[in-house]
Amino acid sequence: MWTVNNARELYGIDNWGNGFFAANEKGNVVIQPTRNTTQQVDIVELIDEIENAQDLEFPVVLRFPQILEGRIDEIAGAFSNAIKELNYTATYRPVFPMKVNQRKEVFEYILKYGAKHNLGVEVGTKGELLAALALGAPKDSLIVCNGYKDEDYLKLALSVHSVYNIILVVDLYEEIYDILKYADEMGVVPRIGMRLKLFSRGSGHWVESGGDASKFGLSTSEALEIMKILKERNISKSLQLMHFHIGSQITDIRMVKSAMNEIARIYAQIRKTANVLYLNVGGGLSVDYNGSQTSMASSANYTLQEYANDVVYAIQKVCDEENVPCPTIISESGRAITAYHSMIIYKMIGKKDVKDNWFKEPLADDPIQIKDFYEDLQQVNADNYQEKYHSALQYRDELYDAFVVGNIGLEERAKGELLFRMLCRKALTFANAVGDDSEEVHEMKKTLSQKYIANFSLFQSFPDMWALDQIFPTVPLHRWNEEPTEYGTIVDITCDSDGEVKHYAGDSDGREFLALHSYKDGEDYYVGTFLLGAYQDTLGDFHNLLGSAHEVHVMVDQNDWWVCQKVEGDTCRKLLDFFNYETKDYTWDVMDRCVENNQCVNKKEHERIEAQLNKTLKGYTYFIEKVNKPTNGNGNGAVIPPTP
Repeated sequence: MWTVNNARELYGIDNWGNGFFAANEKGNVVIQPTRNTTQQVDIVELIDEIENAQDLEFPVVLRFPQILEGRIDEIAGAFSNAIKELNYTATYRPVFPMKVNQRKEVFEYILKYGAKHNLGVEVGTKGELLAALALGAPKDSLIVCNGYKDEDYLKLALSVHSVYNIILVVDLYEEIYDILKYADEMGVVPRIGMRLKLFSRGSGHWVESGGDASKFGLSTSEALEIMKILKERNISKSLQLMHFHIGSQITDIRMVKSAMNEIARIYAQIRKTANVLYLNVGGGLSVDYNGSQTSMASSANYTLQEYANDVVYAIQKVCDEENVPCPTIISESGRAITAYHSMIIYKMIGKKDVKDNWFKEPLADDPIQIKDFYEDLQQVNADNYQEKYHSALQYRDELYDAFVVGNIGLEERAKGELLFRMLCRKALTFANAVGDDSEEVHEMKKTLSQKYIANFSLFQSFPDMWALDQIFPTVPLHRWNEEPTEYGTIVDITCDSDGEVKHYAGDSDGREFLALHSYKDGEDYYVGTFLLGAYQDTLGDFHNLLGSAHEVHVMVDQNDWWVCQKVEGDTCRKLLDFFNYETKDYTWDVMDRCVENNQCVNKKEHERIEAQLNKTLKGYTYFIEKVNKPTNGNGNGAVIPPTP
């Protein structure tokens, strides 16, 4: 008998959910922003509230600010535990890299919840620096300025030097001359950092961020030359920070250990001649997107506490050996802070499948393969399903060859295709009953997998899946107490073949298809994609002019949950304006062309066209469902016909 526990195992939610996501006995996904199982948000109840409010359509991005708070507390807590356990003689300060998520609302939450840990900000451009200043980073927290810097960037940072604790990190050797030049002009003694290029490299997609060929960082000789320049100017104390970064999403803890041993030794050597206060170990703290706990690209083979322990231990050990003071440790774990706080909900709006009920029994003049196919379909059972599947493969290939040379027609080809699917479906039932997970069973599932059309844009909501084959957990949000009987992949509404979720969480490589439920007449079917808080908001593009989705921000307390903020997504007008279509006079321009192209447009038709133009311009860029639909208790009904 199928239970919710079977679904939990199937979808792997206990592995990738990290305590923030689970499923209740009703079969609904629940969110636990504080990891307290008594403070849950039932996703179906939240969907009902969104539907009933009738002010936002799906897709909808959900944000849980308390997850951000919890992650900041966890990371700071892990370093605090390591410092205490190892008797480390300095402290730890978190820094949030703005490039990970520049959304104003998200950044405000992070600054608010990070204040108790004196959380700082890392910026990589003058635009990000302006954003950090606009939201009022705390005076005592660090603002680490990375990236290549022009005159405006440097002068802006130096102009607020006395108001904020700004450190200008030299990424390009020649920058040191510009920094010192503008600092002299402004009468400022700058606080300077150096980004070092390590021999050590990371692992995963961003392995090229480290090593000799990395884009950023100073060579050893360049670093020594900068120290010489500062000493000659008698401002050696300006050098306050050392920084390195070997890549985002470092999946193998051995790479972290190797890099830490190297940078700790470099720090110790430099600390003997310069009063460096901070050692910035960069980002790279991994998130286990697929829950496999391996060193594969979408996972991690270590825990947060293990990471903190290894960082602190390596620095302490080398500093003791070199007899130099330990630095204040800084980390920029932006992905680890933000990934879990965001997910997207979308509805299925259609399915591309083959209808078994279209099949007609064989006729007397049908090819022998059709008749043998049909006979095997009647006879397949638990003892012979493998044998019958092998025969089906042969019949299918013979029918295809016969069609190509013109010996059979489309009717016979269609019968063969339907018979093959029907036999696979029946054989798979017996295979599942005995727990057969062979390669042949996998191929049957691929054959039967269908395309489920969902109302979202992969390129807008989680572009790293398209660009980097990143796995983001994608699962149905309800009906977990029912056994899923279909296999398929989720495709979006863009006109692009890459707009498909091709890998699903569950094992180290990612499963090729998702177990889904059959549609019920008059019901909506909701699916969610999780762990979208890092990079996806910034990297999302406007493929097919599909814009940002609506947002709903949710909080919990001891007794209940509530929506604390709503942010409207993009309208068609907003996107057209963004691409310089100047919609202020858009309706009039289109109407003028209508008149020019058809001199017979009457007043009623003119008004109808104008009204529809205005309505569409103001509307959501995504698929908008009909208003009057039968209700199912989980929303407003469905536009999807039931599966025959």
